[in-house]
Amino acid sequence: MISVVGIGPGSVDQMTVRAQKAIAEADVILGYKTYVQLVETLLEGKEVLQNGMRGEVDRCRQTIKEAKKGKRVALISGGDPGVYAMAGLLLEIIHKEAPEISVEVIPGVTSANAAAAALGAPIMHDHAYISLSDCLTDWTLIEKRLQLAAQGDFVICLFNPKSKARPDYLQKAKEIMLAHKSPQTQVGVVTHASRDGQVVSISDLAHLDCEKVNMSSMVIIGNQNTYRVQDFLVTPRGYTL
Repeated sequence: MISVVGIGPGSVDQMTVRAQKAIAEADVILGYKTYVQLVETLLEGKEVLQNGMRGEVDRCRQTIKEAKKGKRVALISGGDPGVYAMAGLLLEIIHKEAPEISVEVIPGVTSANAAAAALGAPIMHDHAYISLSDCLTDWTLIEKRLQLAAQGDFVICLFNPKSKARPDYLQKAKEIMLAHKSPQTQVGVVTHASRDGQVVSISDLAHLDCEKVNMSSMVIIGNQNTYRVQDFLVTPRGYTL
């Protein structure tokens, strides 16, 4: 049996009871080393296998290998395992290589949810998740999705907004947004959401400072109705007040 466990932002108090229970019941824990470290207080007495960035395929195959030994295995993911994480890849490999193995997917708080909570209520209405990472998706397709989401006036949550290999992608995304959204559109940036050192900032789209964003940041770009309430952002659903 394999449990794919979403650990949320990383602290134990941000995890669901079900996620903690799955880890407690597992014989073996597998995960990206950073995520393993975030939940190490739950891992006493467990066999722990970990690897680094871009080791996702090997991690899934190792998970299957351990499950075939009759062990109960927990494959941990930051955030939610079904959002830019491990659940889909594992299920693809299971389907092709080990369909006899049972899998359960246990949800977790995404970085978008954690950042939105820090900002108040910016994703109360229709919203889209878009990753700016081109490791697995061509930039031409990312650009198309940015354009269409901006044209549809979705609130847009930008995952993986900036890295050393992609220092200008957020600036490109900002320019696409400005072609379809007002410069006064409200934008929230949360770095290290729900973790130690959390930083929250609010600006309008025209004044979004791309230099202060990194891979630990979530950028949430509002729609035409998103507005600031004290230190929060709200995107109204349309209730009559």
